[in-house]
Amino acid sequence: MTPSQPELLAPAGDWDCLKAAVRAGADAVYFGLPAFNARLRAENFTEQDLPEVMDYLHGRGRRGYLTMNVLIFPSELAEAERLLRLASSAKVDALIVQDFGLVRLAKAVCPDLELHASTQMTLTSPEGVAFARRQGLHLAVLARELSLRELAKFPPATDPSGLPLEVFVHGALCVAYSGQCLTSEVLGRRSANRGECAQACRLPYSLEVDGRPKDLGDRSYLLSPQDLAAVDEIPELIRMGLRSFKIEGRLKSPDYITAVTSVYRSAIDRALAEQPAPASPEDRYRLEMTFSRGLFPGWFHGVDHQQLVHARFGK
Repeated sequence: MTPSQPELLAPAGDWDCLKAAVRAGADAVYFGLPAFNARLRAENFTEQDLPEVMDYLHGRGRRGYLTMNVLIFPSELAEAERLLRLASSAKVDALIVQDFGLVRLAKAVCPDLELHASTQMTLTSPEGVAFARRQGLHLAVLARELSLRELAKFPPATDPSGLPLEVFVHGALCVAYSGQCLTSEVLGRRSANRGECAQACRLPYSLEVDGRPKDLGDRSYLLSPQDLAAVDEIPELIRMGLRSFKIEGRLKSPDYITAVTSVYRSAIDRALAEQPAPASPEDRYRLEMTFSRGLFPGWFHGVDHQQLVHARFGK
């Protein structure tokens, strides 16, 4: 990964997805263990798998990032420290973290371990990135809610207050700010900030107006966002100096990982060859058919609630 050649980062919830991501052209893969990750419903990898995972990736010139992107309770710090040491010994390339307490612990026990600020940190401003840098973070995964205009305000990684920046380019969107949704905890007693999101936003709802039920027709999923698909924004994101493009989907299938990763690999390669072009109808069809709740470019072009939620699709 260089300033002129950004990284394509793909998800893996199991071995089949990991291998699919590598075959489809991912530069790096992110994954979790059974504890301390925001996708506990994924199959995930065992602690015994970790050295083999890293050997597999490094043997193919790829990087591997371990997610520990949840809030940590004080009673769990000893277990967190053990996993930090395990990650370091397995030569994990970086940890993706949410909790600044975990950042301090990692700096103390594994100072050579690279740390990436998770989107769960809700970093939405240059000031937030500058704070993350002062705490010892090496890369910032920005909140999904930022527009291209807002992204342009962030200083380059070479600036004293800057960091290399990563953005999500494809996958599911949260109806709340990244890392700030408490709906699952309130309604289902399952904390999204502990990897147990109940996806209350994907449920059907009724609507009352002035005490009377409103006929919603086929639009009952009032809080369910469409999926992010920023394949056509890749050339502009590269010009802006973004360092890593992330695909969401650690709960998705190998077929999904293959299709989405290959489409974005092609888009990045075209842009780097100075031959940028909109995604072909065939590529768009692949993105739509592998899985989607409807696709749109997220917040990159500003806020548009009618695009964000068209209310026809839940899970």
